This record gives sequence, structure tokens and C-alpha cells, in this order.
Amino acid sequence: MHYLLMYDLAPDYLERRAEFRDAHLTLAWEAQRRGELVLAGALAEPCDRAVLVFSCDTPEPVQLFAARDPYVTHGLVRAFHVRQWNTVVGEAAFAPVHPG
Repeated sequence: MHYLLMYDLAPDYLERRAEFRDAHLTLAWEAQRRGELVLAGALAEPCDRAVLVFSCDTPEPVQLFAARDPYVTHGLVRAFHVRQWNTVVGEAAFAPVHPG
């Protein structure tokens, strides 16, 4: 199953992230190596949100990731949202649906 972890970033995110970036990236690459985190990054212009795509059986690994993320624990993320994403098109789609 795919899940989206969406971060609402604090207005001073860009100014403050350097202090916590290595710890955040370490956590992210560990999740990627476990096969949980597929893609992640901040949206540009404006840099007010970030989106992380997970592939796992339940939302628990996603919620645990957010709870441990230094961006969240140090207030660079104002709020986060976990949503199941029903992927249907593409090689990595969880439940491919073809026409006809």
C-alpha cells in the first residue's frame, strides 16, 4: 500500500533546517533502505510543504517516522498528515487498473 506523509512547514523552515538536516536525512535514508520510503522532498516556490511517499502495509511506519523526525520534533513542521494513496497507474502502482 502507498501512503503520503504531508508536512506543513513553518515559515522559518528554510532558515532553521540546516541544524537538523543531517539527522532528518539519516532517518529518511534508513526508512528508504528498509523499503518503506520511496520518494521525499519539499515543494518549491513557495517552500511551504513537503511530501514523502511510503510503501508499507499499514500507516504505522509512516506515523512513527513523523514522530521521530527532527523536523517535526523541533517545530520546523507545523502539522503533518498521513493519507493512504490508492495508486493505480505505473509500474510501482499498488493496485494497477488498465482500461477495458
